[in-house]
Amino acid sequence: MLESKNKNQDIYRFTISRVLQFLVGVVLCCLLILTTGCRPILLNSQSNNNSKLVLVNPSPPPTFNYPISRSPYGIFGFIYEGLISENGLTGELEPALAESWIFSEDKKRIIFTLRSELKWSDGKPLTADDVVFTYQDIYLNPKIPTVYKDFLRIGSTGAFPSVKKIDKRRVEFILPEPFAPFLRYIGRLKILPDHALRDTILSTDADGKPLFLSTWNTNTKPQEIIGNGAFRLENYIPSQRIVLQKNPFYWRSDLAGNSLPYLDKLIIEIIPSTDNQLLRFRSGELDSIGVDAEAFQLLKREEKRGKYKIYNGGPNLNFQFVGFNLNQGINSQGKPFLNPMKSRWFNNLAFRQAVAYSINRQQINNNIYRGLGEIRHSALAVQSPYYLSPEAGLKVYKYNPEKAKKLLLDAGFQYNDANELLDKDGNRVEFTILVKSEEKLRIDTAVQIKEDLSNIGIKANLQVLNFNTVLQKLFLSRDWECYVGAFGVPGADFEPNLLSLFWSSNGSFHQFNLGSKPGEPRMKNWQVSDWEKEIDRLFTAGYQTVNENQRREIYGEFQQIVAEQLPVFFLVNSLSLQAVRNHIDNLKFSAIGGAFWNIDELKIQEK
Repeated sequence: MLESKNKNQDIYRFTISRVLQFLVGVVLCCLLILTTGCRPILLNSQSNNNSKLVLVNPSPPPTFNYPISRSPYGIFGFIYEGLISENGLTGELEPALAESWIFSEDKKRIIFTLRSELKWSDGKPLTADDVVFTYQDIYLNPKIPTVYKDFLRIGSTGAFPSVKKIDKRRVEFILPEPFAPFLRYIGRLKILPDHALRDTILSTDADGKPLFLSTWNTNTKPQEIIGNGAFRLENYIPSQRIVLQKNPFYWRSDLAGNSLPYLDKLIIEIIPSTDNQLLRFRSGELDSIGVDAEAFQLLKREEKRGKYKIYNGGPNLNFQFVGFNLNQGINSQGKPFLNPMKSRWFNNLAFRQAVAYSINRQQINNNIYRGLGEIRHSALAVQSPYYLSPEAGLKVYKYNPEKAKKLLLDAGFQYNDANELLDKDGNRVEFTILVKSEEKLRIDTAVQIKEDLSNIGIKANLQVLNFNTVLQKLFLSRDWECYVGAFGVPGADFEPNLLSLFWSSNGSFHQFNLGSKPGEPRMKNWQVSDWEKEIDRLFTAGYQTVNENQRREIYGEFQQIVAEQLPVFFLVNSLSLQAVRNHIDNLKFSAIGGAFWNIDELKIQEK
């Protein structure tokens, strides 16, 4: 027998309490990665057309191909939807392309029923065939190296679900075992058009790879990119702007029967400099801007005159960190990804602990974040119901350079007469800190870390690169040494299994020790530490466990391992601040969804 959706919500809904973090501009880091396509900052056009807004991204999109994109700076949240979605106020799961879903009694089968008369942005019908194609031929295709495959791994074996069409509007997913996070994962995966992409899956290039991998790049004609979201692509001028127009075939409408979105166009300006973004906002051109600590006091003073409000969502849930490359693997040319000498330093726990004690995070918060941040200690945010606090036993690293020096000396390092740190073989300890160029606060943080490291005799050099190049070094060439970055997935602090992308040894964003990805030759000499294996075990236990007290114990143990082993060291989380002009109507700001999660419902009041 199949049970109703409502009857099973209490069983299958994840623990959602006070707040979730809306990921804006990150990274899988981040990603981000993220992974569902973040929504950029809203800006206002100088046009007299009040149904048009202009947005901003700091980097151009590397591709318009959603499944293979790793950048957080995409437009996918505007042009695509999945079967279900998350409410930006409550975090609750809600119907999207699917109007309902039901579970079998053994919790291994889920049937989704699509809304009637769904259409793609080119007017073609959207049916169950598209859902089956998206999952079976793209996400679960071994020839497609998509990070979203990780969302579909079930159980300790990493087995995948199967999907089949029941009829035109119904699709059934069959799981190898009950898997609590699956329903929320489904909400993160967008549905793609069978009629526009099937040929690219079936055809291959000269190397035998599906043409899909080179489809819908940034040179593709906009009308060829088909979506199902509130907007569709109208034009793209590389490295300048993306123009989106209202999708006339979008399924949503308001209570009066008016089709959504209310906005006719969105223009995403590509402006790398946050200083330039601030300048345009203060001059009155822009409707909204993310407010960093550096700009807060200035913008707060002008709040009334500028006719805007600064919203505060509390500390960001994504984590800022500094971490070392622990990968001991060998590349396809037979060379180590990392200098073996430096690899020995980085894989020395005492070395990582010494670095943790050497960084003055309070000074970073005071000087760089202007006090508008909170020092972070754990892999989970303080808002998480699974958070392990220092008071409850979490290991922390308060600023103590003398303790850092002692750890290094006890580990066999030494100092010369110039107080420069040497390893046991007399080599100067020197490495490069990688940081993205688009975020001044992060660069300033890297500079502060460089100075702190010099106080314990370590020479650090900065490498400031655009974010797309940073991603290539992290996930392709793997030839980085130290990285100041950030990572977050919306909802992950309330369903920690979402963080398996970063923490599990086979995760696509396991950047500090990234193994072979699908389509790559098997990496030689890649080593997974015992503590990484233990984190893998804990994440498996976490998704298999229903009892919340037991889950808290499991994820508490995970946080302690991270704190003790320091694959990354957490820094300062800034407050989530957003300035929004008062004439944007129907704004529903929340710490969960941010300012513009309901962009299809926004209106512009007459000025």
